[in-house]
Amino acid sequence: MFALSANMTTMNQPRLGLAAVAGATRLVCLALLTLVANLWAQPQPPGTVAAAYKDPGSEWKDYPTRTLDNFPVAVREQVDSGLNPYGGQLIVDSKSTGFFHTTKLDGRWWLVDPDGGLALHKGIAGVGPLLRTAGAKAAFQAKFGSEMNWAVQTAALLHEHGFTGVGAWSDTEALRLVSHPLVYTRILNFMGGYGRKRGGTYSQPGHTGYPGDCIFVFDPDFETFCDEQAKPLATAKGDLWLLGYFSDNELPFRPGSLTNYLALPEKDPGHQAAVAWLRARHGSQATNRDVTAQDQSGFLGFLVERYFRITSAAIKKYDPNHLFLGSRFYGSDLSHPEVFRAAGPFLDVVSVNWYHAWSPDMDRLAMWEREAGKPVLITEWYAKGMDSGLSNMGGAGWVVKTQRDRGRFYENFALGLLESKVCIGWDWFKYMDNDPDDTGADPSNRDSNKGILSNRYEPYDPLLEAMKELNERTYTLVAYLDQELKRENPPPTK
Repeated sequence: MFALSANMTTMNQPRLGLAAVAGATRLVCLALLTLVANLWAQPQPPGTVAAAYKDPGSEWKDYPTRTLDNFPVAVREQVDSGLNPYGGQLIVDSKSTGFFHTTKLDGRWWLVDPDGGLALHKGIAGVGPLLRTAGAKAAFQAKFGSEMNWAVQTAALLHEHGFTGVGAWSDTEALRLVSHPLVYTRILNFMGGYGRKRGGTYSQPGHTGYPGDCIFVFDPDFETFCDEQAKPLATAKGDLWLLGYFSDNELPFRPGSLTNYLALPEKDPGHQAAVAWLRARHGSQATNRDVTAQDQSGFLGFLVERYFRITSAAIKKYDPNHLFLGSRFYGSDLSHPEVFRAAGPFLDVVSVNWYHAWSPDMDRLAMWEREAGKPVLITEWYAKGMDSGLSNMGGAGWVVKTQRDRGRFYENFALGLLESKVCIGWDWFKYMDNDPDDTGADPSNRDSNKGILSNRYEPYDPLLEAMKELNERTYTLVAYLDQELKRENPPPTK
């Protein structure tokens, strides 16, 4: 086991703190996983990465993977320069409002930063200390000694690798105090917080569960709750480094929502709203037996519209200066145009947690932008490396063999997002690996290599190097991709 760990270290991979992993059984399992990862590290066809869907027990196959190596030398050697403190381009093609906003120029969506520069967001989600277990606390103390030292070193690490911001669940209070801050976002958890107060919610892997997948948006008290929760936002309305707000995370906007709400108890406000909506369409005697496919689609739009109308009003009432970034759509939401059509009028940006896609689906990205009329921010995506020593059974991200493959996946996916012209940025999920010692964590966050750092604060250098290579050439790549698109699709001659 120790020989294997030493080999991993010389390969520039961080070593998992095995002393913190309880039990001889886990030691044996980790040794076997490392051995298997080494055996798997066989050459693959050029331009591909071997990956598995979600967990190591799935079938491994080679996926076409575009990286910077596919681009001309002149592009690879051109690092973005002349950037302002927010990471935006100094060229100003849009009027500055003093806060982040969005604009569409020549068919491409951009962020406009507080200095008026055109910008793209490149962030990491969940940037905060890991302090829930003895091993993690000891590692934090040995490496940083204080929260302020952690914030200074972490901000420097992210800036060094071309990141300009931090995503949801980040320690923004500490990071905001460093001399060169990062652009940040906040997640407000309107529905999740209301559900905990009301009762009836439960924990699901990665997000909050609701009875019958029915959020409480029809409760008469939900609107008042949102207003109360939004009042403190007024204190941040002048902060230039704040990009905007997420209202919640991964709410269940299901295609069968009408049926689900009709199945709630008769006194539930959601049931009563569904019955009233159905009978307005089909008459006073209509029941669930009268529900059509068109009704399901129509009610889904009605549900989404109500949620975003209430939450956007609360946010904008107390902070009209910053962007409303949505509720981080995921899963089945992503294939239903009515979801984006209903949400669009209330959003500034559409946020999406995008899993199970090796490369961005251009048609799907275009649909989101077309239906919502707004740009897209990808707020969760990642791959897990089998050379990390973690079992990688939890979470929704892809499984790959090495940290270098994780870097290739980052390049491939980010290049597709840049090519789409509708994406204004992304947040990789996440800052640190799961800690297997943290048995109280969400089931999807206990055993997987999701971070740019190990669960003992050791960086994954091959991943970070690939991220840096792409992040530092973002605007160069955009200019090249747009030029190539024009060349391949010239305007019609008159």
